Amino acid sequence: MSRKLLPVSITAALMGGTAMAGAPSVAVDIAPIHSLVARVMDGVGTPNLVVQPGASPHEYNLRPSEAAALQGADLVFWVGEDLTPWMEGAVATLASGATITTLLESDGTVLLEFREDALFEAHDHGDEDHAEDKDHDHEDHDDDKDHDDHGHGDEDHAEGDDHDHKHEEHADGEEHDHDEHADHDDHHDHAHGEHDPHAWLSPKNAETWLNVIAAQLSAADPENAGQYFANAAAAGEEMAVLSAEVSETLDPVRGSNFIVFHDAYQYFENAFDFPASGAISLSDASDPSPARISEIQARIREEGINCVLSEPQFNPGLVATVMDGTEAKTALIDPLGSDLEPGAALYPQMIRNIAKSLADCL
Repeated sequence: MSRKLLPVSITAALMGGTAMAGAPSVAVDIAPIHSLVARVMDGVGTPNLVVQPGASPHEYNLRPSEAAALQGADLVFWVGEDLTPWMEGAVATLASGATITTLLESDGTVLLEFREDALFEAHDHGDEDHAEDKDHDHEDHDDDKDHDDHGHGDEDHAEGDDHDHKHEEHADGEEHDHDEHADHDDHHDHAHGEHDPHAWLSPKNAETWLNVIAAQLSAADPENAGQYFANAAAAGEEMAVLSAEVSETLDPVRGSNFIVFHDAYQYFENAFDFPASGAISLSDASDPSPARISEIQARIREEGINCVLSEPQFNPGLVATVMDGTEAKTALIDPLGSDLEPGAALYPQMIRNIAKSLADCL
C-alpha cells in the first residue's frame, strides 16, 4: 500500500540522495529489498540503501548520509514498522514529500503470524490457515508517532559502523526477570505486530513485490515504465529458477532438524517445506529468557539436533550457551546478505547462501 505522509517541518538541511539523470530518487530500507528495487531499476537508475550491511534492522541509528537519502527521496520502499519500528519517525520527518510503499501492506503479500514459542511443531509449517494474503486495504500508520529517542542522524552511534550489537538488555535499556513459565511473558515489553516481518525470505513475496515496485516507479517515472515492468517480469522468471535450485540444494538433507538464532526464517521454511525445530530468540531478536534457552537445550538433547545456526548481526555468545554440553555443530546463516555487495544480484545469492549453509551444516 502506498501513501503520502503528512508534511513535517525539517530541522536540518541535508543533501538529497543520488540517482541517474531522469530517474527518480529512491531510498530503500534493507539490502534484500534494495536488491529487488535495483533489479527493477536496472538500466534506469540506482536506489539508495538506508540500513547498511552488517547491521540489525530491528534497532538502528541513521547516519547523516542515510538521513540525506531519505530526505532527497521521491519514493521510499520499506518492509514496514514491524521490522524497523524506528524508521516510521525518520520517514515521517525526512521523507514527508515522498511516496511511501510499505511492502508488508502491499496487495498479494502472504503474511505469517508472529511466533512466540521457542519450539516449533510440524503443524506450524505450511499451514495455510496461518497465512494471510494481503489483498485488502490497510489503515495508515500513526504518522505522528514519536521516535525522537532513537537519535536519528547521530553518526557516533550508527550501528552500521559498530556491529558488536549487545542483546543483554532489552530495547528500552532495562533488564527484566523471567520465571520459568514466562516464555510468552518475556516478550510483553517488546511491542511487535501480528505478523512476522521477514516476508522477503519467501521468493513468492519477492516476486509479488517486484511488480509493486515496478508500478510505483512507473507512476513516478512514466517515460521508463516499459523498462521497469520488463525488468520485473524477467526477475520474476529468475525467481522460479531460483526456487527450483534451492529445493534441489535442500533435498539431500530434507527432514533433518535444526535450530535458528532468531525466528526470522519461517517464510523460507514454508516456501521450501524445510521447517526449523525452534529459535533461540523471537522474531524481533529480543533477548531470550532463561526458560526459553532451557527449552531449546532440552530439544537439542532429546531430538539429537546437530545444527544450531548463528547470524552475523548478533552476539554469538548466546549460540555457544545453547550448544553447551551438546554435540551440535554451528554454521552462519544470514537473512540480510550482509557479506554480499548491495545491488540487483544480492537477493538471489542471499537465498542460495541460506540454503547452502543449511545443507552444509546438516
